[in-house]
Amino acid sequence: MTPPQPTDTAAGTAEPLVEVRGLTVDFPMGEETVRAVDDLSFRLTAGQALGIVGESGSGKSTVAAALLGLHRGTGAHLTGTVRVGGIDVATAPVRELRRLRGGIAAMVFQDPLSSLDPYLPIGDQIAEVHRIHTPQVSRRDARQRAITVLDRVGIPDAARRSRSRPHEFSGGMRQRALIAMALACAPRVLVADEPTTALDVTVQAQILDLLHDLRAETGMGLVLVSHDLGVVASSVEDMLVMRGGRAVERGPVGTVLKSPRQPYTRELLAAVPRVETRRAPMAAASALSSASPGDVLLEAAQVRREFGRRKDRTVAVDGVSLTVARGETLGIVGESGSGKTTLGRMLVRLLEPSGGSIRYRGRELTGVHSDLQMVFQDPVSSLNPRRGIGESVADPLRAAGALTDTEITRRARELLERVGLDPRWYHRYPHEFSGGQRQRVGIARALAPGPKLIVCDEPVSALDVSTQAQVLSLLAELQRDLGLALVLIAHDLAVVRQASDRVAVMRQGTVVEEGPADTVYDAPDNPYTKALLAAVPVLDPAEAALRREARRNGGGLLRASAG
Repeated sequence: MTPPQPTDTAAGTAEPLVEVRGLTVDFPMGEETVRAVDDLSFRLTAGQALGIVGESGSGKSTVAAALLGLHRGTGAHLTGTVRVGGIDVATAPVRELRRLRGGIAAMVFQDPLSSLDPYLPIGDQIAEVHRIHTPQVSRRDARQRAITVLDRVGIPDAARRSRSRPHEFSGGMRQRALIAMALACAPRVLVADEPTTALDVTVQAQILDLLHDLRAETGMGLVLVSHDLGVVASSVEDMLVMRGGRAVERGPVGTVLKSPRQPYTRELLAAVPRVETRRAPMAAASALSSASPGDVLLEAAQVRREFGRRKDRTVAVDGVSLTVARGETLGIVGESGSGKTTLGRMLVRLLEPSGGSIRYRGRELTGVHSDLQMVFQDPVSSLNPRRGIGESVADPLRAAGALTDTEITRRARELLERVGLDPRWYHRYPHEFSGGQRQRVGIARALAPGPKLIVCDEPVSALDVSTQAQVLSLLAELQRDLGLALVLIAHDLAVVRQASDRVAVMRQGTVVEEGPADTVYDAPDNPYTKALLAAVPVLDPAEAALRREARRNGGGLLRASAG
């Protein structure tokens, strides 16, 4: 299926679905004003897909929200014109604006869990949207429409699963449900704000294929906001690069990616991790193949973890054995639900194994050990929002009980500086920092007890490519300087290859392939590993189209891998 080709918007030969002229968005911050978007203009016609890319804070999501008038009623000050489906979003009456949202344009948000009502079944939420915009529709017909769109976005057994609540869906299925809700009223424009962030590569590819097919079938326009240039390359025809609220470059996606004119665009492309790029050798790394028994720091043998009881029992990790040597990085990859995070939490004994053993320096590990620390995926939820970041970093030092309060404060400030943060920010709260800065706080806290091994659970999954590169560089620097061993859990195969000495591939609770990173990536043995690598986004739009067609014609490597 080939989406409708976009009309030449520069020539103005077609009536635009979306027309933005001189959009400027200011947010009051106390006595100051922050300009999030500065004099932005673009157009979108029927069937066209536009990708908006840039680092965190570039104004991408602010633009997406402006298209549906979501800044109205807030403290934001907008100037310029935003017209969607012929409606002036800034001046339209509330009734007209309500007709626009969902009926003419719909939005898919980044975090489906926070966008869905946790108490209502998915089908009821979709049916409610349909009835709001189509009052003459009966409850029964609205319910059937919900089942139809759930089936269309690939939810298996849609009639039964429509009665499920959000927590009963995986991350990928929740994102599909959110897309189904957006499609309930057949909108002419779909605005997708980071729709694949934090999804593993196979689910990400499925979501992008779905959006491509929906465009081909309905002719709807798509505005795709993303920090992932690979996602944009495989999903749109035109792209707009933003920095500091302004458009710095725009044009056909192939042209911008292959021949960027602006230094900033070239910097973004240079920061994108490539699955073919090997890790640079590190003096501190100790490859297990050449290590003596004394070099083994942590050893897991036939580790198993079950949740629930009897008939409802779920085996999350099933007989996994692996080792981590001093100074090396072990990467663990796999789809959502493969058991990666559960295994990581068991390695630092935040979860007790149901079976098997974990040995640290040759001795059975029976509880939490200060030498083993963890950096969590979501620094927002792992930091106390009511305490300054310095206090969070200081907590492990206080727990040790070996330092005075003055020494603890001094050491916490030193750790903040060690991870690239200003020690004067000691008393600032987590919400005052960017995502990358919060992740640095999490790393500082993990360093506080002086660990020998740190498990990093998806430490860069929600960060833009530039910030991602900075955090990975910080981890490599700390590993080199402190001789740390790292266990890097990630769904991004390119990140894992660049940062890991060895790689273990997990599927359904077991390790299906393990070995030196270059061997696993260059010559994978397991079909599942091959399927994961085939789903990695590429920066060449033509290659992305060929891969999409191969998945469709071949029945889908992704579907085969999920069986």
